[in-house]
Amino acid sequence: MSQLFALAISIGGLAVAASWLFLGPLAALDMQVWQAFIAWGAFFHNGGKAGGAALKTSACMGLGAIIGMSAVILAGHLQGLGSLAAPVAIGLGVATFVLAAHVPILSVIPCSAYGFSCVGGLILLKQVAPTAAIVPTLASIVVGTAFAMLSEVIADALTSKGEEPNPSRIPL
Repeated sequence: MSQLFALAISIGGLAVAASWLFLGPLAALDMQVWQAFIAWGAFFHNGGKAGGAALKTSACMGLGAIIGMSAVILAGHLQGLGSLAAPVAIGLGVATFVLAAHVPILSVIPCSAYGFSCVGGLILLKQVAPTAAIVPTLASIVVGTAFAMLSEVIADALTSKGEEPNPSRIPL
């Protein structure tokens, strides 16, 4: 079976399972399937199993989420800046994760931006406190990365022996 078809079967089938899991048993924990899907895509964007993609995805997205939560909290303390409070806090947060990219495990700046956006999205969509959004966001990132790793293993098992799998070339 071709790599693309194997990935379609693997990712499609696991997307059903992940959606059921997040919308069912994990719903009480406020974990978000959309955050997991972002981590899932980021894993493949980072090259899949090559180069520690799972670790980089989780570390960068986790850092971004923590910085995003901190930026929202900081904006509350910068109210003296009026309408500039949130933009200044966001700018400081983004500058922080960009500067953190000199550490190899945190070098994938887009993944930090994904995590930053994930926590911000949950705060805005659910109208929850920043500290209430961080744990479900981090958990969703880890579970999404685990689903990505599993989907790659299944796709590799389904791929024709003559074709070398390379998920980083597959547009998701």
